[in-house]
Formats: sequence, C-alpha cells, structure tokens
Amino acid sequence: MTATLTSRSITESSASPWRQVKSGLATIAIVAALIVAVIPLVLIIAYVVSKGWSSVTASGWFTDDIPIFSRAVGPGMGPAIVGTLLITGAATAMAVPLGVLGGVYLNEYSAGSRYGRVIRFFAEVMTGVPSIVMGLFVYVVWVLEFGLSAFAGALALGALMLPIVIRTSDEMLKLVPRELRESAYALGGRKAGTIMRVVLPAAAPGIISGALLAVARAAGETAPLLFTIGFVNASNTNLFHDANTALSTQIFKNAISVYPGQIDRAWGAALTLIGIVFVFTILSRILSTVLARKHQS
Repeated sequence: MTATLTSRSITESSASPWRQVKSGLATIAIVAALIVAVIPLVLIIAYVVSKGWSSVTASGWFTDDIPIFSRAVGPGMGPAIVGTLLITGAATAMAVPLGVLGGVYLNEYSAGSRYGRVIRFFAEVMTGVPSIVMGLFVYVVWVLEFGLSAFAGALALGALMLPIVIRTSDEMLKLVPRELRESAYALGGRKAGTIMRVVLPAAAPGIISGALLAVARAAGETAPLLFTIGFVNASNTNLFHDANTALSTQIFKNAISVYPGQIDRAWGAALTLIGIVFVFTILSRILSTVLARKHQS
C-alpha cells in the first residue's frame, strides 16, 4: 500500500462488502431522486420557453407599454418589468437588512433568552403564513389610508421575506465555529467588531443564499400585489404614489383571458420573470463565491 492512497480508497478498502453494497444503493437512490426532481423542472422551463419565446423576442417587449385593449396582439411588458424590479428591490432593501440584524440578535445577543425564543418562534410561524394574508394586512393598514402604490406592494413582499431572512441568517450564523469568535476576542476585538469583521463574512455565502430564496419567492408572489398595487398599462417609477403593475399580476390577469394576445403576453411575462430570477441567482452565486474565497484567503 503506497502513501498516495486517498482517504476514500482507504475507507472503501476497509469497509465490508455489505457496507459497500449499501453505500452503492444509497448513491443510486440519491441520484434517482435528483433525476426525478430535475425532470419536471426541466420540462416546465422548456414548456414556458416554447410558449413565451416568440413574445419575449418580439420588438418592444421590454420597453413598450402594455396594450390597453384586451384583444390587441403584440408585445409590450415594459411597465410590468419596471414595476417588478421597483417593488422587489424596495422589499429587499427593507427586509434583508432587518432580517440579517434579526438573525444576528438571535444568535449573538439573545443567548437563549425568553425574548429570543419568542422572536424565533414567531419568525418560524410567519414563514408559513399565506401570502394573501400579508396582502390583506397591508391593504387594511396602508392602502385604505394612502391608496394603491408600489410601496404598499413592497411592504407586503417585505413582510413575506423578513421571516425567511431571519431564519436563514440565524442558522448560517450558528454554523460559524465558536473558535473564530474566541480568536478575535483573544486579539482584543470587541463583540460588535468581531461580528462585523469575522462572523458575518464567514456566514455571508449562506446568508446571501437565504436572501436570494426570499427574493425569488417575493418576485413570484401575486396575491399580495392584487390588493396593494392594482393594474396599470404605463410605467410608473414613483414608489409612493399611484397604482403600479408587476409581472406576476400581469400573468394572473392575462392567463385568465380567452384572447390569444393576452395569453401570449402571459407566457412571455412568465418567461421574463423566470429570466430575472435566473439572472439574480447567477449574480448572487458569483458574489457568494467571491466572498467565500476572500474569507478563506
């Protein structure tokens, strides 16, 4: 036996034949489960691409206003794209910083206190609250007083994102080894400085993934926006005044129509929404990789 044997080869050579068989069966089961999960996903994406590609590639899809007449055939989803980016961006700006701070408090400051347990419990409960409940809550609290606006939609989506970011941040911070904190304290670092310079950079890739999960869920929500932003056919970049629109609400509105033009626009809006989420996913993965390599170096 040479010194070049890897730990895997040593483990396999020392394992009994029955354990090797069980390991092989488990590997086959895992791969089969992955294939079963991936096949429907690929089929759904392929079907949406086949249905929506002609609309997305048409001239003016990303810039033109939405046709006023329902029977009109042709592209135009610029206002919904602008509204989606505006509303989701505002919701992210509100929910992600608060969620990360909440996770830091639960993991670094509450220390198993009763107050921390209460916050963690309600964060878990709020994760499973139906999205339409958030929309109705914001409708009663904000819309009835100030009217429809993109900010109202951002409030509803932010309320959906916040518990997800809190829970994922809390869990990622738990994975940071205690030795890193103790090393920083031994060098004279204070608690706040240790969290900012040591703990958060180590947990950043996982926190970013959790924030992305929350953003992806918020971008595809329809029910909360039906009660908070309304419908418009022209772009509205004002966050606080007048009604707005989003890709998810346009999918809902056009998909229930019987006119071919609206149905085509619904498929195009669905493909556009998938593309936006996909782009943000790639960007977040790149950022996570950069932060991980920077922390390791």
